[in-house]
Amino acid sequence: QVELVESGGGFVQTGGSLRLSCAASGGTFRSYVMGWLRQAPGKEREFVAAVTRSGRSTYYADSVKGRFTISTDSPKNTMYLQMNSLKPDDTAVYYCAADSQLTTTFTTGYWGQGTQVTVSS
Repeated sequence: QVELVESGGGFVQTGGSLRLSCAASGGTFRSYVMGWLRQAPGKEREFVAAVTRSGRSTYYADSVKGRFTISTDSPKNTMYLQMNSLKPDDTAVYYCAADSQLTTTFTTGYWGQGTQVTVSS
């Protein structure tokens, strides 16, 4: 059983930056594809970014490409999402997820409890 705990959310103004962290226990990053998804009020949950087991390949939603960077620190069993040039549309609860296969939905994997990101205009 993998446990994922997110941190780093908060309130920021348009154009600002935040770094989210996801600490994993009960497993190692090299066993899973890791990713971030988000859900805004009244909207469907959507894919944000993913990184493969090796950490060498990353994938991003078009809406965040060039602004967000996903990375992992395997010795620390921690994943990060560096978010720059934030916009009000980025306001959502951000979830960390892990799955045994490459996916943009992570429906069969493990999830964290989420961390709120609010971007003011």
